Amino acid sequence: MTAQPDPDPAVRLHRALLARGETVAAAESLTAGLFCATLASVPGASATLRGGAVVYATDLKTALAGVPADLLAEHGPVSPQTAAALAEGIRARCASTWGVGLTGVAGPDPVDGHRPGRVYLGISDGGRTGVIELDLPGDRPAVRAGAVAAAFGGLLDRLG
Repeated sequence: MTAQPDPDPAVRLHRALLARGETVAAAESLTAGLFCATLASVPGASATLRGGAVVYATDLKTALAGVPADLLAEHGPVSPQTAAALAEGIRARCASTWGVGLTGVAGPDPVDGHRPGRVYLGISDGGRTGVIELDLPGDRPAVRAGAVAAAFGGLLDRLG
């Protein structure tokens, strides 16, 4: 009998990072720590999860994740540029291999011209930062859960 792979993306991410000797940190706005909490629910996650910051308030994106204030002034808190800067900043501040930045609008109301469900996911390895734009369906909890699922999937894709 062979063991079946675990379909849980948090478990898969933890195992993939562990196999590579790598770590992750996240700066989370709309998900408010849900990515880190989900990964931390995996036994042994302390070997792969360095930490993170809940940067719900715009000023904390600068104070905790190092997003340049001029970038926020120019592009706003919900933008691909902000997602990239969140990922890069938290990776550096937490001394992790990978950084994840999540920003967007969970709803129910639009924010700065962005409709509910618009999410920007930044993923950085220190050499290359990519941003994924998402339009997620559903209510506030569904958008937040979808953003976290996309972050796990996006990072797993980058890990190969």
